[in-house]
Amino acid sequence: MKKHIDVAAAIILVDDKVFAARRKPGIHLAGYWEFLGGKVENGETPEQCLCRELQEELCVRTRVGDFIGESLYDYGTKVVRLIGYQVKHIEGDFQLNDHDQLCWLAREELDSVDWASTE
Repeated sequence: MKKHIDVAAAIILVDDKVFAARRKPGIHLAGYWEFLGGKVENGETPEQCLCRELQEELCVRTRVGDFIGESLYDYGTKVVRLIGYQVKHIEGDFQLNDHDQLCWLAREELDSVDWASTE
């Protein structure tokens, strides 16, 4: 039986630009860009996961908004369900803990960075 993993992703949009962060050297998928978020833990909703993960990874408070969509990725031994939500930054300065760069990308710039896979 395949393992099913739910991963919540934050789509933070300001002035028609979306937030992305690059994973720092020495960690899994180093050098790749991603939307912030993480694995949904047992007993946790995707919205709760996003608030927790963004506090841990960026030291910011956020408000999770509308569900945007989801995608399924089948890797043979596991299936990852990526669940995207619109997220609003409420307070706190972005501090990079698991990342070494951040950027705000316009829609036409989304293909300009190397995105991490969902493995």
